[in-house]
Amino acid sequence: MLFVRPARLSDLDALEHMARAAQPVLHSLPRDRHALETRVALSEDSFRAEVEFPGEEFYLFVLEDAQSGRLLGTSSIVASAGYSEPFYAFRNDALIHASRELKVNRKIHALTMSHELTGKSRLTGFYIDPSLRTAEGEAAAHLLSRARMLYIAANRKRFSSEVFSLMLGVTDEQGVSPFWEAVGRKFFGRDFEQVELESGGRSRTFIAEVMPSYPLYVPLLPGEAQRVLGEPNESTLLAYDIHLEEGFEPDRFVDIFDAGPVLTIAVNKSAAAGSGELRAVRDAASASGAPYLVAAGGAHAFRCIVAPLAGTRADGAALAAAACDALGVQEKDTVRCVPLHQASGELQ
Repeated sequence: MLFVRPARLSDLDALEHMARAAQPVLHSLPRDRHALETRVALSEDSFRAEVEFPGEEFYLFVLEDAQSGRLLGTSSIVASAGYSEPFYAFRNDALIHASRELKVNRKIHALTMSHELTGKSRLTGFYIDPSLRTAEGEAAAHLLSRARMLYIAANRKRFSSEVFSLMLGVTDEQGVSPFWEAVGRKFFGRDFEQVELESGGRSRTFIAEVMPSYPLYVPLLPGEAQRVLGEPNESTLLAYDIHLEEGFEPDRFVDIFDAGPVLTIAVNKSAAAGSGELRAVRDAASASGAPYLVAAGGAHAFRCIVAPLAGTRADGAALAAAACDALGVQEKDTVRCVPLHQASGELQ
C-alpha cells in the first residue's frame, strides 16, 4: 500500500536520488545535498510548529510504499509564496490602442510582470517515480498531488484562503522552452535551468531587476512563443488534470520563465473542503466501494492513502488492517475522506 507522509531527514538519500532524477530540475528539491538537507529540516520544523497564520513554512511530503519502505515520489506546499521577496508571474492583459483620427481601436494582448500572487499558498515540487506514470499509477499520482489539499483543508490557519500551482510550460524534445528562448534568454543570457535554480521559485529581486517592467506585447513575439502561452507541458498533463479534478482553474497569469499555466483555487471551493467528510474508523477484514482519499494524523503526523469506501458518513470508514497501519489509526478514530473522483458539476 502507498501512503503520503511528511518527509524526514532520514529520507535524505532517497530525496537526493529523486532530486537528481527530476526533469526539469525542481527548485523545491535542490540537487545540492546540503541545500536539500536545509529544505527537509525546514519542513520538519514547519510540521512541528504551532502556526496561527501562514509565513515562511515549507511542507515536504513523500510517497512511500508501506511494504518495501521505498520512496516513490515527493510533493510540497509553500505556505506563503514570496514571503520574504515578491513572487513574480506574467499577467495576461488587454491594452487598448486607439486613434480617433484614424478610426482605429485595437485591443492588444500584452504580458505585464506582476507580483499579485505574493502571499498565496502554493503547491509545488511534484515528482513521481516513472514506474508509476501509467494508467495503474494514476491513483498514486492523485494521492501524491491531492494529499496536499487535504492537509490544507484540515489545517486552515497554516495557509492562505487561496492556493495556486504553476504547471511546467511547453518545451521541445531537447527540453528547450520556446518562450524562454524568445524572452528570458534575451534578458538573462543564461539557460533556463540555471535561472530556475537561482530564482528561489520566482521570488528573487533580480527577476524585477532584469525582466522588463513594461508590458510585453504578445503579437511581437515569435509565433512559436505565442502558441505555447498558458499551455502545459505534455509530461504534466496528468498533473494538470488532477488539479482540475480538485477544482483548480486556469487564471490570468502565466509563468514568467516558460509561460506555463497558473492554476488557482479558493480553498473553500476545493474538493478537499467541499466534498470532504469526517468518518469514524471501523475495522474490516476487507473493504469495498468507490476509491477515496483518506487522511489522518492532524497537523504534525499527517498520513494519506487511497482506499475503497462504501456507504455514507454514518456508516463510518471500513478500513482493512493494512490501511489502518498506513494511517496509524485504530477503530473509532476519525479520518477525513474525499472521493477520488468528483461527480460532474459537484463543485460548481
